[in-house]
Amino acid sequence: MAKKKKNTEEEPKVVVNSDQLTVYSQLEVANCDIKKIDIESLIHTIRGQKVMLDSDLAMLYGVETRALNQAVKRNLRRFPYDFMFQLTKEEWNALRSQFVTLEDLKSQNVISNFVDEEANESLTSQNVILKNGRGQHRKFMPYVFTRNGIGMLSSVLRSETAADVNIRIMRAFTAIPEIVNNNVLMMQRILNIEQHQMETDEKVTQIITTIEERIPKQLPEQVFATGCVWDAWTYVSDLVRSAKKRIVLIDNFVDDRVLSLLDKRAEGVSATIHTRYSEQFLTDLKKHNAQYPAIEFIQLPHRNHDRFLIIDDKVYFMGASLKDMGAGLCAVKEMLVAPEVILGLVK
Repeated sequence: MAKKKKNTEEEPKVVVNSDQLTVYSQLEVANCDIKKIDIESLIHTIRGQKVMLDSDLAMLYGVETRALNQAVKRNLRRFPYDFMFQLTKEEWNALRSQFVTLEDLKSQNVISNFVDEEANESLTSQNVILKNGRGQHRKFMPYVFTRNGIGMLSSVLRSETAADVNIRIMRAFTAIPEIVNNNVLMMQRILNIEQHQMETDEKVTQIITTIEERIPKQLPEQVFATGCVWDAWTYVSDLVRSAKKRIVLIDNFVDDRVLSLLDKRAEGVSATIHTRYSEQFLTDLKKHNAQYPAIEFIQLPHRNHDRFLIIDDKVYFMGASLKDMGAGLCAVKEMLVAPEVILGLVK
């Protein structure tokens, strides 16, 4: 009986070694444009040092993260603590919360069709299970490399891609202090401007305070000697200008001079005159209201002895008619009574 010829041909195995890194490099460079990557954004500050993640470095070098870490483990003596260290769970969670999704960069995939079952099993036993470039599904905490550690990687990953990428990374690390210094200078300038503004505001406040102290204050009561017509006119004019809502004058005798005085009020402030009937005054009032904001006239039901000026919610007792203030000895005094009380008595 003829023996079955043994098939001596076996499928070649692919061994994972340093040459494999070049294979990965060619595949990954074809899938993403390294030149478009902002390397500065991949540099993080951890434990007071500027570092880069193993997965980000693997992406830049065009290799698998596990392959990069395997190459490092074969040369651990070249990577002391100040070159490379493993993140704690807290550090990794804090760093992941800062990650920004980059839509233009596709994550790395495990190249299972380039290794046989035995090699695949060996790869899976490593520290990292790679799902994408930022390592959302990592079995173990990632490693990070300082600037010195990244410089040492170029001697471990012997490929043209690794050498070229390392040059870009070193330049990125060099650029970061310059960026920080520029930001510090900018912040210093802003602080100087704010300090200057505070000093200016303080000086302006002092000037305003000095001016207010030197300006004669409007007293709640004032006495005018005979002949002080201008002083009395100025005082009442200031009262009129101080009104915010309304001015009400109760005076038996008024003329066109009173109309001119009330025109000193601010826009939107109403003006009402309670006085006796006079054809001349009504003629003057009609002509006035045709050109200027109207002043309301209300005829007094009877003759009143005293005169009152209401400014908003304050009542001032007037010792003389407005048109005659200062012509003879007279006084002005703020009263404690409410305006509505006076207006109710007038009716």
